[in-house]
Amino acid sequence: GITYVDEDGARKHPIILHCSPSGAIERVIYALLEKAYMTMEKGGKPMLPVWLSPTQVRLIPVAERHLEDCLNLMSRIEGEKIRVDLDDREETVDKKIKDAETEWIPYVVVYGDREKERGELAVRIRESGRIEYMKLEKLIEEVKKHNEGKPFKPLSLPKLLSRRPSFK
Repeated sequence: GITYVDEDGARKHPIILHCSPSGAIERVIYALLEKAYMTMEKGGKPMLPVWLSPTQVRLIPVAERHLEDCLNLMSRIEGEKIRVDLDDREETVDKKIKDAETEWIPYVVVYGDREKERGELAVRIRESGRIEYMKLEKLIEEVKKHNEGKPFKPLSLPKLLSRRPSFK
């Protein structure tokens, strides 16, 4: 064992304390990524827990005329302590959906004329792989169910994707 000599010349055993918060965090992240990989191996879509996903809901307007409605939706969702962003880039809807899939976004809302007329949102749910039509309140309730009892931090990136840095 380890010993030291104190001021009186006596040999003593020191108290040894090891603290490694960064190592613990890395192990937890590794476990989450390993779980996502195992889900993928079984044919499922990999994802982080909803409460931990950097963006929980992504809004995709079908056309520029839907942007204002999406901004209003974003404001209402954000008011419920849900991390939401809006893909306002000049890309096709298919490209925006593909990018949201690549980023493992748990809930992707595509909003166009049909959704405006119906008063319901077309929500792509990553976990089930299905598209469900639901009212905004139901979407909020669904996400909040996953967030219950968990810590919350707001989105740290610009909410509009057009204002984020792009690396190609």
